[in-house]
Amino acid sequence: MATISDVAARAGVSTATVSRALNGKSTVDPTLAARVQEAAAELGYHPNGLARNLRRQETAVLALIISDVENPFFTAIARGVEDLAQRSGYSVVLCNSDENEDKERRYIEVALQERVAGVVLSPTGRSTNVEGLRRQGTPLVAVDRPLQAAEGDQVLVDTRHAAAQATRHLLDGGYRRVGCLTGPPGVRTAEDRLAGYADVVGEENVRFRRAEYRAEGARLAALELLDEPSPPDALLVANSTMAIGVLEALSARGLRPGSDVGIVSFDDAPWTTLIDPPLTVVAQPAYEVGRVAAQLLLARISDSSRDATTTTLEARLIVRKSSRR
Repeated sequence: MATISDVAARAGVSTATVSRALNGKSTVDPTLAARVQEAAAELGYHPNGLARNLRRQETAVLALIISDVENPFFTAIARGVEDLAQRSGYSVVLCNSDENEDKERRYIEVALQERVAGVVLSPTGRSTNVEGLRRQGTPLVAVDRPLQAAEGDQVLVDTRHAAAQATRHLLDGGYRRVGCLTGPPGVRTAEDRLAGYADVVGEENVRFRRAEYRAEGARLAALELLDEPSPPDALLVANSTMAIGVLEALSARGLRPGSDVGIVSFDDAPWTTLIDPPLTVVAQPAYEVGRVAAQLLLARISDSSRDATTTTLEARLIVRKSSRR
């Protein structure tokens, strides 16, 4: 079994540097940290988690509480968290809150009872309560949706700007009555995407519906908009699961994406290039969100005195035929 000395020799650094790098210390030069991670992976080295956890009275486990395990966006976040955590000697337990505040609360209680080393959390909404984690000193990183107060590190995506960019793309493409299907009230991502859309069309031209981040709710909401006297000729959709419902609504009304109703959806799900026409999307860096969250969490585990940080990543518009007449 490889030792920390073996890793240090392979990477050409000291054992102290190896220890700091594998524990996510921000004081390690990124180039050296990458070299250490590569050497550890090549040698199959894992830190002595048992000894470390006995000192801290915690388990070498991170809890990942996400909003919807069926949403490819959150599964990509989970992969980003797990990949980095595994390389650092931690296991990850996946908890699906299912956009349900009661389930979220129970999972947070389980994390406290099991004394996990840290928690990555996608908050369900404004009522998310992390006071117990704060009191117990359990490190916390929020992803995708911010917490109400600065209760830990956060990794977000600038979806307001991305929604504005997508709306502008539809208008530039010749669509004139752009509508928006967004998520439920009180969810920050839903509010940001609606706000970005409104920034471009202007308050007097806003036409939108809210629904749960589910296909069926989006289908019914889209039908309502399409059945208006002056229906939208384009739609910005808040996520890929909702986009499925929107496509079903268009099919029910005999409308074709692109030529009849322009469509741009958040999240580049695997199926978006397999349909005809392929779907224009706002691709969020979900894997990177998870990777950065795990990196921040491990740094917080190593040094709880660090100031809380908010990291905001950018999304990318990928233009395909569903937004072209």
